[in-house]
Amino acid sequence: MAITWHDLRMGILIRLAISAVALWVATLILHDIRIDTDSVATKVGTLLVVAVIFGVVNAVLRPIIKIFGCWAYILTLGLAALLVNGALFMLTSWISGQLGLPFEVRHYWPTAVLGAIIVGVVSWVLNLVVPDKD
Repeated sequence: MAITWHDLRMGILIRLAISAVALWVATLILHDIRIDTDSVATKVGTLLVVAVIFGVVNAVLRPIIKIFGCWAYILTLGLAALLVNGALFMLTSWISGQLGLPFEVRHYWPTAVLGAIIVGVVSWVLNLVVPDKD
């Protein structure tokens, strides 16, 4: 069964929504990850845009970091990935700030690292719940 353009777009939108929800959960759990606005519409829009930024940052930089930092991953038995994820989360916060979005991660340790873990775990759970089209 061939995947249609419609299925591909829906899959991307579903994954974007899952990432936005995961970011929202991180803001609820960690008080140093903030969306500084009272408007629900602005919060939702910010979460969606930050989810796109986080996805692009991960898609572009993670493979490069894994190639050049392979030794660190091996040496730490994969624990370096936690630090890298936190750094990518901080980079997402910085890019968001440069774009004027009200999203902020205040500290690298432990906030960004824990935030990246929360986003990863919540995304994983939601991806288990939402079925993929095969």
